[in-house]
Amino acid sequence: MKLPDDRQLEHIATPAYYYDTVLLRATLQAVVEAAAVDPRYRVHYAIKANPRSRLLEIIKGYRLGADCVSGNEVKAALAAEFTPKKIFFAGVGKTDDDILTGLRAGIGCFNVESEQELIVIDRLARQENLIAEIALRVNPEIDAHTHRYITTGLSENKFGILLSQLDRIVDLALSLKSCRLIGLHFHIGSQIRELDCFKLLCDRINDLTAHFGSKGIHFSSINVGGGLGINYDDPLGEPIPPFAEYFKVFHNNLRLSSDQTLHFELGRSIVGQCGALISKVLYIKEGDTRRFAIIDAGMTDLIRPALYQATHSIVALGKHPGAPIRKYDIVGPVCESSDVFATGVPMPELQRGDYVAILSAGAYGEAMAMRYNLRDLPGAFLSE
Repeated sequence: MKLPDDRQLEHIATPAYYYDTVLLRATLQAVVEAAAVDPRYRVHYAIKANPRSRLLEIIKGYRLGADCVSGNEVKAALAAEFTPKKIFFAGVGKTDDDILTGLRAGIGCFNVESEQELIVIDRLARQENLIAEIALRVNPEIDAHTHRYITTGLSENKFGILLSQLDRIVDLALSLKSCRLIGLHFHIGSQIRELDCFKLLCDRINDLTAHFGSKGIHFSSINVGGGLGINYDDPLGEPIPPFAEYFKVFHNNLRLSSDQTLHFELGRSIVGQCGALISKVLYIKEGDTRRFAIIDAGMTDLIRPALYQATHSIVALGKHPGAPIRKYDIVGPVCESSDVFATGVPMPELQRGDYVAILSAGAYGEAMAMRYNLRDLPGAFLSE
């Protein structure tokens, strides 16, 4: 990732997100090339990771589809001119207005999370004299071994239809007049770096498609969600995730028929490394045993460390290589003890007015920003 230089920093009102579009384009090219291992593969960008309009325009230019989890995300995808049939709509709590937005736009698929949602979609589609194409989101009961707040594929999670209920709900879906069941949808969690979890998912899908195939039920669409993680520990050393290895897992382990398509919903792995949160040092505070660098960015701008205990690499900008090294707790100004980005970080000696960059912040950073303490939302600027 190319970080802003001193000249650019002079014109930045911090805190602000910085996006390296050169890296974004290189990442997208890597995705497209790796997915070409099979012509049946379709990649959708998970808009929840970062909905900034200019980024959506760039991503759409690589012919990706969109994965949405709200009516407003569907509208954002349409505004960025994503092809409606490439827009898939997931989420456990779709409102009637959300569903109508998708129906009227002619989106490609609703990923249905519950029996009651299925009935509501059928009723609204009938009301609109339309047919809704749907996939049933299955809870595969696979542990992705990630943070408990971003695990989605266990039976105690709120997501998806339990395996014990699936046969009955498939029969119900097939009986409805205004829904067309086209597939099964899965998602086991986020920030997954151990790819063996995806092998387990392939095994589960193979078993389910064989089971339903024995009953004469064929799914034209299989959706394996996303979840591929990024390297938060060494983002400059690994700016682009191992997409080739990721797609190869499915190519080697998932049995697809010639008329099936396989859909992926990648978000963090596409935009995570192209974004950094730029912040200015407000004060250096000396404690008895700790030295604090109080910066103008807080948990309101990047909540991941407070919410997930996530770690982000932090670098000082514009520092001479020979500057003495000190250890700092990098903290924000918000009135919460959890407003801490990192502790005991060795950095070139910091002073008031210095700039730092919190790396790997392109996904679930700006998208989750809020106005607690009535703070302003962070700004943003792109490298182009």
